[in-house]
Amino acid sequence: MSFFAVRLTYMRRIFAIATVMTMSLGVSTCAQATPFDSSSSSSPGSSLEGSSPGSSTSGSALADDFNLSEHGSFDEGWAMSFLPGTPYLLISERGGALQLRGQESGRVRQVSGTPEVYYEGQGGLHDVIPGPTFEEDGTVYLSWAREHPEGAQGVVGRGTLDTENATLNDLEVIWEQAPTSGEGHFALRLLVYDGFLHLTSGDRQKMSPAQELDNNLGATLRLTLDGEPAPGNPWDSELWTIGHRNPLGIAADGEGNLWVSEMGPRGGDELNLLVEGSNYGWPEASMGVHYDGSAIPDHSEEDGFQAPSEYWAPSISPGSLLIYQGDLFPDWQGTALVGGLSGQNLVHLRIDAPEAAIDAEWDAGARVRALAEAPDGAIWVLEDGAGGRLLELRPQT
Repeated sequence: MSFFAVRLTYMRRIFAIATVMTMSLGVSTCAQATPFDSSSSSSPGSSLEGSSPGSSTSGSALADDFNLSEHGSFDEGWAMSFLPGTPYLLISERGGALQLRGQESGRVRQVSGTPEVYYEGQGGLHDVIPGPTFEEDGTVYLSWAREHPEGAQGVVGRGTLDTENATLNDLEVIWEQAPTSGEGHFALRLLVYDGFLHLTSGDRQKMSPAQELDNNLGATLRLTLDGEPAPGNPWDSELWTIGHRNPLGIAADGEGNLWVSEMGPRGGDELNLLVEGSNYGWPEASMGVHYDGSAIPDHSEEDGFQAPSEYWAPSISPGSLLIYQGDLFPDWQGTALVGGLSGQNLVHLRIDAPEAAIDAEWDAGARVRALAEAPDGAIWVLEDGAGGRLLELRPQT
């Protein structure tokens, strides 16, 4: 999104401020729990255009435009990954359980050997992804929150998964988030790309650490597969970019670009193109406002921060990001999908770095926590909360 487009956001910003004023009269201000108006529009002046299956308009239900199948439910599901070379889907539940679902049988088995987690606030068992050598040795990466004398901290572990016996073996912590008090904004989304482990680390609701280079909060990180700072990183550290609030999605496109979806303040959720060594502004700049209604400066051409490629006002609380690479939805190759928590929606975006634009959205009827692309190109959706459904989306025939 160009800076000219950023400055043409007056009406969206006024809407966000009005939302805060309304909530000050008695409506909850917790973006994690309160469904807001989920409507959104593309950035003014964006050159990205396109259509999606059904050319959905705001508010259309998923079942209107997709062949939708339900595949059971999970308790506070947080992440899911299809395991290459196997007929399994691996699902993490925030309370600490790791579930292995057979795609042919539908049978679900709980994996043993999982770590003890700090299950408070937004903490718990978080992301789970296969390593690049999974088909040879069963390597998986997990992230979770654990107790610490200074409060709590996020960590990343590496282990081996025995799918036949549903056991996690030889789990070792390879990375630690700076510990602090509080129970929010762990982030901890994982991506293995181009031989490195990429990781999002939230600001833990402390804000100012996101502008500091002496800690790993409010940042994205680029690590070796052993959890060490990757060679060639900016600042000679594990940090890749800084100035983030709560980035809950990370994905790579077919051109080698990395993107993150980020939960901002009220009216300031973002989709960001990651540019090595860049500062994304939090908490010094944002397209939203603080929950108490106090202002945050807009992004401007002179502030030295990286502006978002797209953003949401009002907020949708993006909890996941998928860049589609399959053949089942051919028009979607190289485009992005975001799941909204408070927005309770699925959003489709056209991306052409550095630009992005919202193309369509659907009412999911529930908080969307995770998205995954199946080997056959189907899109799987995992709802948030107790009894959240596991859904499969396919084109209508």
